[in-house]
Amino acid sequence: MPRKPFVPGAALVVAVALAAGLAGCSDDSGPDGGAADAKDGSTTSSSQAAEPGRYQTLPEACGLPSRRIIRGMLPGDGQSLSSADAKKIYGGQADITYDTDRRVGCHWTRETTAGTRHLSLDIQRVVSYDSAVSDDDKAQGIYDKKALAAQIPSGGAGSPTPAAPSPSASKSKDKGEGAVANGSKDKDAKDSTTGKSSSDGVGKAPSGSPSQASGPSTDPGGSTAPRVLDDLGDAAFLNDKLVTADSGVHRDVTVVFRTSNVIVQLTYDQWSTDKSMLPDSQELQDKARSLATELSDSLSE
Repeated sequence: MPRKPFVPGAALVVAVALAAGLAGCSDDSGPDGGAADAKDGSTTSSSQAAEPGRYQTLPEACGLPSRRIIRGMLPGDGQSLSSADAKKIYGGQADITYDTDRRVGCHWTRETTAGTRHLSLDIQRVVSYDSAVSDDDKAQGIYDKKALAAQIPSGGAGSPTPAAPSPSASKSKDKGEGAVANGSKDKDAKDSTTGKSSSDGVGKAPSGSPSQASGPSTDPGGSTAPRVLDDLGDAAFLNDKLVTADSGVHRDVTVVFRTSNVIVQLTYDQWSTDKSMLPDSQELQDKARSLATELSDSLSE
């Protein structure tokens, strides 16, 4: 006679527990269960990701500045240009880049009997591959490094800290103070005979002399000194350097500004083979700032 199937009591308890567990899992699909899944899922990750920058592409660099601005920055020596020469000079030459949606550039050159002027333009679109860092913040970090490398005086982020004087320099200064104090009366007496103040001519050189070119390009407190520009893009600075060399003298004016996730750098310089003819700082800066303002307006459209 065949035996009837027999299920032990313990097995029944396990079966009931499993059934209850399955029913509990199906209940997790409610509001509480859904919230728990979202916490570890893609929904939360996407909501926490930093926003992308405003710009996804870049314009053509050589065609971005207006022809009027370029003509003013590359003046001639009174000689007329043929249409072919004008197109070559004012049209510029595009820089070779591997991805024109990430970086573009252009440069212009004009040689005259008085010297040579160069203008270069570099436009970079910054993309952050860190989901916790926005494109704008990444671009600001790159901008800050440029300002720090240029040693732009500023009270904001990226400004260089003035170096403390070394002990040897302090001792030398203390030694010299006594000598200066002892000789000041004699110097004042000598100046009184000529009718000139003791401060007249200090730190000055005849206008246009080579010695003038070897000193600082501008008064640190003057309007042409390297500085932050508050009226250009989201952040901007201007740098001005006067450089002397055996082949001549040149002044380099650089303007760097950031607008969202795009960084624009333009460099404008004038070379002169005659060291007594120093390039004018104010003129170069005014023209460089005019171009930078036009570029910022064009990018904002």
